[in-house]
Amino acid sequence: MSEQAIVAGGCFWCTEAVFRDVVGVSEVESGYIGGQTANPSYKEVCSGTTGHAEAIRVTYDPAVLSYGDLLDVFMGTHDPTQLNRQGNDVGTQYRSAIFPLSDEQRAEAEAAIGRWNADHGAMAVTTIEGPAEWYPAEDYHQEYWEGEGQRNPYCLAVIPPKLQKLRKSFAGKVRETA
Repeated sequence: MSEQAIVAGGCFWCTEAVFRDVVGVSEVESGYIGGQTANPSYKEVCSGTTGHAEAIRVTYDPAVLSYGDLLDVFMGTHDPTQLNRQGNDVGTQYRSAIFPLSDEQRAEAEAAIGRWNADHGAMAVTTIEGPAEWYPAEDYHQEYWEGEGQRNPYCLAVIPPKLQKLRKSFAGKVRETA
């Protein structure tokens, strides 16, 4: 039986590309969460006025990938010390956040942030938010790296280093075909 997790770690194209290569993940959907506007558009979210974060909703098999391991991959493949930014993407829509879907996920999110802080001697600014309404992003954002993203200079600069970090730091969690 599959479960879901929602995380926000900057540009959703970049985070989606990472999790598509993680074992146990069956689906990754880009979307918006954590804001006050119903059914926001990409343009509205990018304006920074809706309060939403660009996020991904990951469907995974907990028998293959635990929620804690999923969060460790999340924390380890973006910079959780940057407040409201990832690289050149600046604004609350690019915040580092975990949106737990249960009390158990909330407790594990707190533990994952604590593990990251202890292992890195730094303080993550990753927030734990929600519950909040999930809104799927427009179709052209889904599976972006596999299509348009491989021709997008921004994606070509940002995504390959994230995938390299995934393969180096989480080798046992990467699909063999990745």
